[in-house]
Amino acid sequence: MAPRSKPTGKKTLAGVIGSVAAAAALFVLVPKEESGRTVKAAVNADQSVTVQHVAGKQYLKAYLDIVGVPTACDGITKGVKMGQTFTPAQCNQLLEEELIAHAEPIIRCVPKLHGRTNQVIAAVSLSYNIGTAGVCKSSIAKLWNAGQWRAGCDRFPAFRMAGGRVVQGLVNRRARERAICLTGLPV
Repeated sequence: MAPRSKPTGKKTLAGVIGSVAAAAALFVLVPKEESGRTVKAAVNADQSVTVQHVAGKQYLKAYLDIVGVPTACDGITKGVKMGQTFTPAQCNQLLEEELIAHAEPIIRCVPKLHGRTNQVIAAVSLSYNIGTAGVCKSSIAKLWNAGQWRAGCDRFPAFRMAGGRVVQGLVNRRARERAICLTGLPV
């Protein structure tokens, strides 16, 4: 029997979603989707994730997003005010906190997502963009709770608007999330 590592008491994204692979993927996917930067993510023995900036701009100063919301780092909006600046370490910590804050409600409203690597990646990425209530009240959650995984994944393209208009970047993002979501599902 392999020795168990002692819990650190710190909540980790991998622990919340039930997949180390999905946690690492989200730490790479969200920065790419939200800020355009490329990072490497390594999962540590305690299931924490170490993020290393590879390329692209780091948004260490608050800016206004396409609908005028103060934003920083990799799409962080909670508590961000214009004029604020952040360190890379603060941005990484904020990213993990935000991913956990988005993952927990999603896992509560669709409990069978826990441990489903590709579907949880897509769901958390979507919730990071449209909010957890948006996902939990959506047809995606209803279909998944009914065991209709493929049909739920096929609903991702419907969430393509910001500020009352279709945004090509969101059309592209939903297509990528749908493709991730469908990975590994039976035809």
